[in-house]
Amino acid sequence: MTANRTPLYDRHVALGGRMVEFSGWELPQQYSSIRDEHLAVRRAAGLFDISHMGRLNVVGDGAEAFLQGVVTNDIAKLEPGRAQYNLMCKEDGGVIDDLVVYRSAPSDFLVVVNASNREKDVEWLRKHLPDGVSMTDKTLEVSLIAFQGPMAHSLFPARSTQTDSIPYFGFTQGQVAGEPAFIARTGYTGEDGFELFVEADRVGRVWDSILESGKAKGVLPAGLGARDILRLEAALRLYGNDMDETVNPYEAGLGWTVKLTKGEFIGRAALEKSREVVDRRRLIGLKMKPGDIPRHGGAVSAERGKVGTVTSGTHSFFLGYPIALALVEPPSFRVGDMVSVDVRGREAPAEVVELPFYRGSARATAPKHY
Repeated sequence: MTANRTPLYDRHVALGGRMVEFSGWELPQQYSSIRDEHLAVRRAAGLFDISHMGRLNVVGDGAEAFLQGVVTNDIAKLEPGRAQYNLMCKEDGGVIDDLVVYRSAPSDFLVVVNASNREKDVEWLRKHLPDGVSMTDKTLEVSLIAFQGPMAHSLFPARSTQTDSIPYFGFTQGQVAGEPAFIARTGYTGEDGFELFVEADRVGRVWDSILESGKAKGVLPAGLGARDILRLEAALRLYGNDMDETVNPYEAGLGWTVKLTKGEFIGRAALEKSREVVDRRRLIGLKMKPGDIPRHGGAVSAERGKVGTVTSGTHSFFLGYPIALALVEPPSFRVGDMVSVDVRGREAPAEVVELPFYRGSARATAPKHY
């Protein structure tokens, strides 16, 4: 099967992007180097093409009630102009996908889902879609790029809407480089920044303008490699690694997204039972010595034997040492405890540390939970 290409494909190639297949799309793994792109986002800003993410428009008088019944967070508390992180679960509490819901009006929502799960999510949602509510897949019509970093808000090109008044997990309709855009103060890097929804035939001009206006300040195009390290430093979960249909929100450390008091929703009964389980699997953070780079699937062991598995692992260029998330069996580990991780067939020491590994500029404007 031929992989999809975003409207920015030719620009990625022209910029020297090393193209790889990812979730059915051809996307840049890197342009210059993963390290340089990663550090650009931490120090100034980076620009990502994330048009592979699914974008679903849900509208109708019953749209709020419909979404309320299929996600874990409380949609009723979501005001127009705000976004909310959410999970969608099966009846047994396993996570189907993690997603962000944007509310434009009382009966008008945009749901952004993971690229690898888009078809599955659409099928699941259509299965539960009531009369009077419509859902349209806008993935190919509307492109999505992310401008992320502590300087992003000050580096928008000329003829762009001012972003100072946009709250964290808020959005507005405006312009970027003179082009109409849906500007959301959301992201997946741990830094302040924006995700920009732009019509597919206009996104190229926006991309070019951001890179050109920010070049002197260190803005770089950034690929999948940098994005994965950035999100892991901020302990942001990756679906398919840190959670899936066999992992429930409490095990993934995302119990704060589950609002059991909001009323009925798919998976509520199972999640109510899961919340009461004291000794359950948990996701923990691990810090390792330089050179001991943990990888997904690596065994985690303690004195009592194997206790879990690395779900995500990498070397953090910014922190200067390897880090990992691991799903471990009870009893729980405490910060400062030592375990070992299988790294290329040898046991490497790892220290249990507090999450997130890195607190970026997004934390300064973020509410405790969103």
